[in-house]
Amino acid sequence: MQKQRYTRDGSEALETMLASSCERIGEKVKEIVPDSQLEALILAGGYGRGEGGVFKENEQDLPYNDLEFFLYIKGSPRLNERKYHDAIHHLEHEMTEEVGIEVEFKISSLRALASSEVNMFYYDLLCGHQVTVGDDAVLAGSEFTHHEDASKIPLHEATRLMMNRFSGLLFAKDLLQHDKLSKEDTDFVTRNIAKAQLAIGDALLCAHGQYHWSCVQRHENLKTLSAADLPMQDILTHHLVAVDFKLHPQLSTVSKEELEARHREVSQLAWEVWRHIESRRLEYQISDPQSYSRAGDKCPETFALKNMLLRLRSFGPKGCLSGKVFRYPREILLNVLAVLLWQPSAANLNWLSGQFCAPVGSADQALQAYKQLWQRYN
Repeated sequence: MQKQRYTRDGSEALETMLASSCERIGEKVKEIVPDSQLEALILAGGYGRGEGGVFKENEQDLPYNDLEFFLYIKGSPRLNERKYHDAIHHLEHEMTEEVGIEVEFKISSLRALASSEVNMFYYDLLCGHQVTVGDDAVLAGSEFTHHEDASKIPLHEATRLMMNRFSGLLFAKDLLQHDKLSKEDTDFVTRNIAKAQLAIGDALLCAHGQYHWSCVQRHENLKTLSAADLPMQDILTHHLVAVDFKLHPQLSTVSKEELEARHREVSQLAWEVWRHIESRRLEYQISDPQSYSRAGDKCPETFALKNMLLRLRSFGPKGCLSGKVFRYPREILLNVLAVLLWQPSAANLNWLSGQFCAPVGSADQALQAYKQLWQRYN
């Protein structure tokens, strides 16, 4: 049987490099986790699905995306995270330096995967992955099949996707306020605009039960989707650009002014899709970012007691003093993102302080508080 590819059209040299890197990473993992405990090491993400990015430099094909691994170990994922954290964290740094792209591990167990609720990430994993260590059919059991039906992905997953990708727009917006952009800043802005362009279409497909693990097939599905309140042709155009960037990323050569114009256009389209999906999910009509940010519970699928404990852990006792003590902390990100990205004139510092359960004295402080919370609840 022909070996699954890491990319759609990358050179054999790139494919060989990725295969040898995964093999070496697998050997390193086996030095850390005993065979009796190691269930599998599985490559997820774009390269795991065979749609990893191919970056061309001097006629040479190079990797671009992260190598994202699921490390499945018998027993409690929480305890294994503590037990192996330092060694795995060191390995991430070591292999990132060696391979030249980010290498990441997520520790879990096959039992935890089997009992988990359906989400977009597990759907992508089940439908497209490569087993680096373990039985190639390790995820073929009936206990995992509930993750393979895209129509079962809950609507709040579309919101989570938008929150993460549109947060990238917010961070890019901050960089664009600088007088000049470094090459690294330009690449960050370009990459995050492209991720938002892709998410605009992907979230819409998820919300309408037509998501697919392949970005190429998602674009085909998007062509058949109808939404009277949305500019579907614009969405299709931006999604196609993003699919091409995902498969064939390039360094940007456009001016700061052009990036600013592109950012404004994509941000406006992002709001239209955000409003469409959130109105559908929350079952009330959303008029503008400020009214959305002041509206009711945005994470009704979560559990009150757990939310209180999370607020206590994230903010201390002061996080439990407001009337939102039983609200999931991610709601804060949804509220603040809507205002900072789309209606910054409504970013009242008192209101922001109330959201973050701490004094916020400026827009810069608000952005830093947002980033810190986003890193925990993205």
